[in-house]
Amino acid sequence: MPEQPCVRTAEGLVEGRRRKGHAVFRGIPYARPPVGALRFAAPAPLRPWDGIRQAAEFGPPAPQSVPLPGPPAASPAAGTDWLTLNVCTPDPGAAGLPVLVWIPGGAYVAADSGDAMYDPAALAAAGLVVVSINYRVGAEGFVLLEGAPPNRGFLDQIAALEWVQRNVAAFGGDPGRVTVAGQSAGAGSVAALLTMEPARGLFRRAIAHSVPGWHCTRALAEDVAAALADRLGTAPTAEALSGVDPWRLAGELTALSAGLPGRRESWGRLARAGMAVCPVVDGEVLPETPWPALAGGRASGTGLLVGHTRDEFRLFSVMTGRLGTFTDQDARTALELFAPAPEGAAAYRAAHPHATAEELLETVYSDALFRMPSLKLAEANTAAGGTSFLFELRTGSPAMGGAMGACHSLDVPLAFGTLDSPTGKGLVGDRPTPEILAVSEELRQAWIRFVTTGTPGWAAHRPDERLTRVLEGESKTAPYPEEASRRIWEGHAPAPFDLVQPSGDRAGADRAAGAFAGGFTNPR
Repeated sequence: MPEQPCVRTAEGLVEGRRRKGHAVFRGIPYARPPVGALRFAAPAPLRPWDGIRQAAEFGPPAPQSVPLPGPPAASPAAGTDWLTLNVCTPDPGAAGLPVLVWIPGGAYVAADSGDAMYDPAALAAAGLVVVSINYRVGAEGFVLLEGAPPNRGFLDQIAALEWVQRNVAAFGGDPGRVTVAGQSAGAGSVAALLTMEPARGLFRRAIAHSVPGWHCTRALAEDVAAALADRLGTAPTAEALSGVDPWRLAGELTALSAGLPGRRESWGRLARAGMAVCPVVDGEVLPETPWPALAGGRASGTGLLVGHTRDEFRLFSVMTGRLGTFTDQDARTALELFAPAPEGAAAYRAAHPHATAEELLETVYSDALFRMPSLKLAEANTAAGGTSFLFELRTGSPAMGGAMGACHSLDVPLAFGTLDSPTGKGLVGDRPTPEILAVSEELRQAWIRFVTTGTPGWAAHRPDERLTRVLEGESKTAPYPEEASRRIWEGHAPAPFDLVQPSGDRAGADRAAGAFAGGFTNPR
C-alpha cells in the first residue's frame, strides 16, 4: 500500500489519508479543547505533541442546539475536541496554491465541517487547498455570559485562520492567498470577520452566500442569558454555567428557543427567528455590525464574492409545513415586523400590487433575512474601497415537483459539486436537471476563478450599474434583479435585534414565528 501523507505543522506531525487523488487530513486541532478550566474562555493555544498524530477522522462538532427532528449532531461520546479543522490538498509537496477556508453555517447554533455536502474533492481537483473548520456554536459559542468573552465562536474562527497562516504552506498552500468563505451563519461570520481588528491580515478575499442580518444588542443578549440560566436554576455567568454538562446546556437552549413565541412582547424580532442566540454587538469583540463599519470607513474593503438565492425563505416554508397556508394576517405581520420603517410596508404593497399574501410574505422575509443583507454587504464593501461581485441564484430545485424554488442552501451543493450528498439530494432530488448541473458547474468555476485570480468571471457590482450575475439556465450579467426591494431598503441597514415593548395585534406573529423555527440550519 502507498505510504500515507504526513505533514509537519508548527505543533507537530500529522498523518492523513489519500482520497480521490488528494491528501486529506481531518480533525487537526487548532486550539485546546474548550472544556474544564477553558470552558467559555477564548481559544487557548495548542501544546506541541511528540510523535505522529493521526488525522484520519473528522473531529466532533461542538454541542448543537438544533430544533429539528432526529438525533443530535454531537453527543458526549463524540468527545470534547471541538476546535479542529480539516485540510484537503492536491499536493502537500506543492507551493503557492490558493487556499479556501470554509466556515459551515447553521444559525449560529449548529455547524459541522464533516457534512458530506462540504466534500472538497471537486475544488481540490481544480488546484485549491481547502480547509474547513469546526467552532463553538449555540450556548458554548454565542450566549453572552458574565466572566467570559462575547462571541467566542468568532474568536474560534480567528484562531483557525491564525493556524492557517502558520501551517498552510506545509500543505502546499499560500498563506498570502487565503479566501474565507461561508453560507448563512457562515456568511454572517465572514461578514463579521471583514470588520474585526484581530482578523485583519488573516485572509485576502471573502465569499459570502446568503448573509443573514442577525445580531442582537447587549441588553437583549443579557436577557436571553438570564432566561437560559433560569431554566437551570443558576446565574448567567461563566462560573455558574461551567458546571452544567455542555450537551444539557445545548438541549436547554433548544427548549428555550421552542418557547420563543411566548416572549414576543419583550424579545421582538428575535422571538420570530426560531433560535434564541445570535452574535451580539458587544462593543469589544464585535464593536458594530458589518454594514456601518464598512460603509463608514472603519474597516477596509476587500475582494468579495457575495450573493443570495431568489427564493430564500421557501426552504423554511417547506420544512415547517407552512407552504400554501400563509394568510393575509401573516403577511401583515411580516410587513410590520421586518419591512423597513416607516414606509416599507406600504412600499412593498405598492411594488407588488397583485401578489398573494404568501408571495408578499415570502418576498419580505427573503429580503429582510438574507437578500438585502447580502446586497448591502456588497455595497458597503465597495464603499470601503473593496471590489464586490454579486450574484443571484434563480434556477429552482426540481425536488418536490419544483416547490422548493431557488431556496436557501441550494447554492451550497451546487458550489461544492456535491449534488449526490444526502443534503444535496434533499435539495435537488435524485436526478439533477441539466440546468442544475450547468449552474453547478458555473458557480463552482466562479469560486475557483475568484479564489485563484480575484474575479469570478463577471463585472464587479458598482453603484452606477449594479451589475449582478443571474445564475440560471442561460446565465447573464444584468442589473440587480430585485430592484424593487433594493429601492425599498435604500438607506436602511439591518439593525440589531433589541428588547421591545408590545404593540398592536400579535396574533399573526405567532403563526409567522412557526415558519422560522429551525429554519436556519442546513436541511439534513
